[in-house]
Amino acid sequence: MATPVPLILDVDTGIDDSLALLYAAASPDADLVAVTCVSGNIDAHQVGINTRAVLELAGRADVEVAMGREIPLVRALETTPETHGPQGLGYAELPPPSRHLSDRHAVDLILDEARQRPGEITLVTLGPLTNLALAVLREPNLPRLLKGYALMGGAFGVSGNTTPKSEWNIHCDPDAAKIVFRAWADAIAADPSIPRPLALGLDVTEQARIEPDHVVRLARKAGSSPDDSLALGGDQDPMAPQRSVAGNPIVRYVADALRFYFEFHRHYDGFYGAFIHDPLAVAATLDRGLVQTEALFVDVETRGEITTGMTVADPRHLTGKPPNLDVAISADIATFLDRLIERVGGLAADRVNVAR
Repeated sequence: MATPVPLILDVDTGIDDSLALLYAAASPDADLVAVTCVSGNIDAHQVGINTRAVLELAGRADVEVAMGREIPLVRALETTPETHGPQGLGYAELPPPSRHLSDRHAVDLILDEARQRPGEITLVTLGPLTNLALAVLREPNLPRLLKGYALMGGAFGVSGNTTPKSEWNIHCDPDAAKIVFRAWADAIAADPSIPRPLALGLDVTEQARIEPDHVVRLARKAGSSPDDSLALGGDQDPMAPQRSVAGNPIVRYVADALRFYFEFHRHYDGFYGAFIHDPLAVAATLDRGLVQTEALFVDVETRGEITTGMTVADPRHLTGKPPNLDVAISADIATFLDRLIERVGGLAADRVNVAR
């Protein structure tokens, strides 16, 4: 087996970030070095609590979790409790984390690890790019120090999910995204051997739908009885109880968190399920074979009256600028969902066995 990929995840832990954390913890091809926190889905303080609680649920209390900047670079903070719940984890409730936050700031952690292990660390941002923008402003050489960088963010050939042209993560801090995209553009122009960041936008992440039958399969993989909270049949809401009564703690968490997300998507998107953007980003980072990409130059609009936060791609090369992102244009969603069920379900089974 190949050597696991050393990962730092930068998160704004809401529901799909939490699934991404579980996926990373469950993946033999991932070496989860640290997790850094930023405001986005919920405020950064709650992100720090959620992140540590989910990692402890996964048996990874050893992973360092660092707090980053708590507000965007320029704009006012926005969060989305209507999407992820007032605490960011839907209907799920987890015990307060036992481990404290790191003494290091998120930006210091990213730079320290990249400098200590040049060419080894892969960074994945699953929320607004605030921390990374600050890091690259302090260390313009960061694109050369990292092995790779991937982000969940943007809408390149499709409509936005926050405004008609903007995706949530970019919308929350477009100024940070502009700094990051231009930093990689400048670095690649100076040294074409620097790998382009992998960008997973709504073009592919809104293909990644998890539905109740996937939760049932995950529960069965975990060896947890497919009880009433997970049963499918007839016109019954398959996740109707206020709280899951699944015997497995990870399955119970997933069911409770996702039911809130499912209700949100049923109301706003017309289907009972959820887009799980962030786990797809982690999965594609670990296995690029899950996505097909197009090399594009991309910039971010920060001054538009109705287009602020738009990720402006240049597929016709009208700017004359070399590509600075590998933008995912299609994804093997079936394989991804199978892998998510296999890995997170397996982790759930293992955690029960450890507790016995």
